[in-house]
Amino acid sequence: MPLTLGQRALLGLYSLVLHLAFPVTLYHLVWRGMRQREYLRRWTERYGWIEDKLDLHDTLWVHAVSVGEVLAARPLVDALLEKHPERPLLVTTITPTGSERVRAIWGDRVHHVYLPYDLRGMVRRFLDRARPALAVIVETEIWLNLYVECGRRGIPLVMVNARLSQRSLRGYLPVQALAKLAMRAVHLVAAQSGPDAARLARIGADPARIHVTGNLKYDLAIPAGLEAQAASWRSEWGAGRPVWIAASTHPPEEAAVVALHQRVLAAHLDALLLWAPRHPERFSPVAQALAEAGLSVATRRGEGLPGPGHQVFVIDTLGELLGFFAASDLAFVAGSLCDVGGHNVLEPAALGVPSVVGPHTFNFAEATRRLRDAGALVQAADAAALGDAVLALLADPARRAAMGEAGRQQVGEHAGALGRTLDLLEGVLAGRRA
Repeated sequence: MPLTLGQRALLGLYSLVLHLAFPVTLYHLVWRGMRQREYLRRWTERYGWIEDKLDLHDTLWVHAVSVGEVLAARPLVDALLEKHPERPLLVTTITPTGSERVRAIWGDRVHHVYLPYDLRGMVRRFLDRARPALAVIVETEIWLNLYVECGRRGIPLVMVNARLSQRSLRGYLPVQALAKLAMRAVHLVAAQSGPDAARLARIGADPARIHVTGNLKYDLAIPAGLEAQAASWRSEWGAGRPVWIAASTHPPEEAAVVALHQRVLAAHLDALLLWAPRHPERFSPVAQALAEAGLSVATRRGEGLPGPGHQVFVIDTLGELLGFFAASDLAFVAGSLCDVGGHNVLEPAALGVPSVVGPHTFNFAEATRRLRDAGALVQAADAAALGDAVLALLADPARRAAMGEAGRQQVGEHAGALGRTLDLLEGVLAGRRA
C-alpha cells in the first residue's frame, strides 16, 4: 500500500531525527563496550554492513531482541528448522547475550547477525542481503523504517508472542501516528492474550489481522535428564540443604537479596542461595558484594558447583538457569522488586518449583496472575514481605510441593501457542492473508 503525502512526511521527519542522533550510536556502543566487551565487536552489522556474512534467499527471518525473546522463540525456531530444512533461517538479535544464546542453542543450523539501527539505508542494506520470504518479530519490537521497508518490498511481517503492557501502551500513545504507520505494514499479529490484542489494536494493528494464540513460553521443552542432573548437583552441595534461587536480578534488587539471605541463614544455618544476575556485567560486582557481606561465595566459572560450606553460589554463566531452577526448592523471579516488570515465571513453574515475585510484574502480567490464582506463586508487596514469604515457604515443604504441582498443571493447561502460531506462519507462507 503506497504512503500518502502526510505519511511520507512523517517518515521523513522520523528519519531526520534518527540521522541527527546517529553519532550517539557510536558513543552508546563504546559505553556499553566498557561494561561488556562483546559490544565492541561486530560493529559493521549494526550499521547494515553484513555482505561477508550472508548470501541468502527465500529466507525465514526471526528477530528476537535478547535472551528472553530468544528463549521464547526457541520452540518456534526448532519447528521451522524441522518443517523447512530447505530454507535458510536467519535469527537476529540486538544484545550480545542474545547472540550468545543463539549460537549456543543452534550453532551453525541458523545464520545470525545483529539487527541494524533503524535508518533507511542500513535497513535496506540488511534486507538486500537477508532477502527474507517471511519476517517474524518475537514479542513487540516496532521499528518504523524496518516495518515500512518490509511493507514496500512485499515481505510479510508477522509479530508472534506479541504483548503490550498498559505501561508500554502509555509510552506509545504520544507517538501513536508513528506506531500506526509501522503497524499498517504488519501482515498478522499473534498476540499472547486478549488484553494484549486490544492494546495492540489501540496503537494501530488491524483488528482483523490479530489472532490470540497464547504465550509461547508455556510450550517450554524440558531437556531430558534435567531432573537427574539436579539431583546430582544437590548431592554435591548437600542434598538436605534448603536451597533457593534469585533469578535474573537487577542492581536495585541486589542489596535486598543479600539482606534476605542473611535472614534465611539466621533461620536455616545450612541454607544455600543460588544467584543468577540478569546481565553479565553484574557477575563480578555481585560476588564481591557477597564477600564483603561476610558470606562464603563460590561461582560457576570458579568452583563449578558449590560445596557444603558455601552459603552463596553465583551463576556467572549463561544458558544454565533451567538446570539451577530444577535444583532449587524455591525461586525468586527477579526484575519484580524494581520497576523492570519481572521475568519469566513459567520456567520454574514448568519444573514444579514454586515462585515468589515482587509487585512489578507487568511484563508477565497474565502468567503471573494465573499462577498466583492457582496457588503456584506468591506475589509480595515489597522486599520485607517477599522475605517473609521466602522464609515461610522454606519452612513448609508440603506447601511448596502443592505449589509446584499447581504450577506444572497451569503450564500444561495453557500450552499450545506453538501449534497455533505455526499454523498462522504456514498460512502466510502458503499465501493466505489471515
